Amino acid sequence: MTYFCSMARKKKSHLFENLEIIDVAAKGKAVAKAPDGRVIFIPSAVPGDIVDIQTGRKRKSFYEGKVVKFHKLSDKRTEPICDYFGVCGGCKWQNMKYEEQLFYKQKEVTNNLIRIGHLELPNITPIAGCKEIYFYRNKMEFSFSDSRWLTLDEIKSGKEFDNKNACGFHIPRMWDKILDIDKCHLQEDPSNDIRNSIKEFAKKNNLSFFNPRNQHGLLRTLMIRISSIGEIMIVIQFFEDHLEKRELLLNYVAKSFPEITSLQYVINNKGNDTIYDQEVVLFKGKDHIFENMEGLQFKINAKSFYQTNSVQAYELYKITRSFANLTGKELVYDLYTGTGTIAQFVAKKAKKIIGIESVPEAIIDAKENAKLNKIDNVDFFVGDMAKIFTKDFIDQNGKPDVIITDPPRDGMHKKVVEQILHILPEKVVYVSCNSATQARDLALMKEDYKIMKTQAVDMFPQTHHVENVVLLEKR
Repeated sequence: MTYFCSMARKKKSHLFENLEIIDVAAKGKAVAKAPDGRVIFIPSAVPGDIVDIQTGRKRKSFYEGKVVKFHKLSDKRTEPICDYFGVCGGCKWQNMKYEEQLFYKQKEVTNNLIRIGHLELPNITPIAGCKEIYFYRNKMEFSFSDSRWLTLDEIKSGKEFDNKNACGFHIPRMWDKILDIDKCHLQEDPSNDIRNSIKEFAKKNNLSFFNPRNQHGLLRTLMIRISSIGEIMIVIQFFEDHLEKRELLLNYVAKSFPEITSLQYVINNKGNDTIYDQEVVLFKGKDHIFENMEGLQFKINAKSFYQTNSVQAYELYKITRSFANLTGKELVYDLYTGTGTIAQFVAKKAKKIIGIESVPEAIIDAKENAKLNKIDNVDFFVGDMAKIFTKDFIDQNGKPDVIITDPPRDGMHKKVVEQILHILPEKVVYVSCNSATQARDLALMKEDYKIMKTQAVDMFPQTHHVENVVLLEKR
């Protein structure tokens, strides 16, 4: 292949021509190789594309660039179905065929385990793909703004836009700009109808949209949850406390969508949108909805954490339970238990489950759901994992035969890994949403544990995100 390299004096940029996209890297970015051997990371390209790439300032060992011309499109491509692809920050792999998405997710997990962890792997179980590659999310959060992001076509039109109200998603790296969304392909109906109806009613009735820079306006955010059994929760976050305007909107929503199970609101005038430290007020219906999984019911409130892909969560939990292969005689510790969903899902196969979590509200949910499901062989404890998971705790609650751990993206605290290696349970089932930190943790355990099984699970089609489950057995 030929290439042409030019360098602008001021920007120190490079133009590389006729380069092939050869791979996918971390965070879903495409990869090409510059003639000097350095790697180039590029968004919105697909392996197999032949492109011209304009780079920014050269880094120490790589470039970051963007495609300025396509010479040949890869056969791994497909046509994105969303009008906002390339502008919206989500669904960055919509231009890649789903079977190729699965291939690169599997490859990333395997590479991380081998390259970062230097781990010896068994025959890898193929990644569990998602049957529904659109409309799979049970929870979506949208932001209101009076500073709508104008598209390039709108800017070029020269038109004046008096109304810049929007309800949609933040533009990447621009916290104060919102892309207005008419149809999102991530959550099933009536999600789009509810959002669009609220937006149009607010415009017609002069209900002000939030201005994040100047911190004023009535409407701030909208949360929509739709459970696998069809229950719907709406939580509208208001910045200003205006009773008449608030009730005008809430009454409209309740009347227009009688199928809503739970209609709630929050008045939040602090600097950020998080509601975990705010009072959630019930306007109509119940203050919760239910999820159902294999006969178990999970009560979900406005602040609850629950896996956002209900169908794939079931697949993930089945794999976890299968890897644990419990006989009914085991004491199981479920570290980072969250709301206790995995703990309760495997409880009928265990003698007893001990769940540990740092978020008090999550443990309250876990205990309530265990009572609801009449599961009496689970105990839940709240506390910082590195501080609570100690020798004294184990002496009081028993040495586990099996540990299931599902930590956040940062992985397990080093002290938690050390404690596992101190007590050496027969099995560890490690569930991870970040195979890089998973590989780091497993590397610390490889002298005492052998990897028996590993399987990736795709929870988020059209994105680079992937979960991975590993079974360790004591050597």
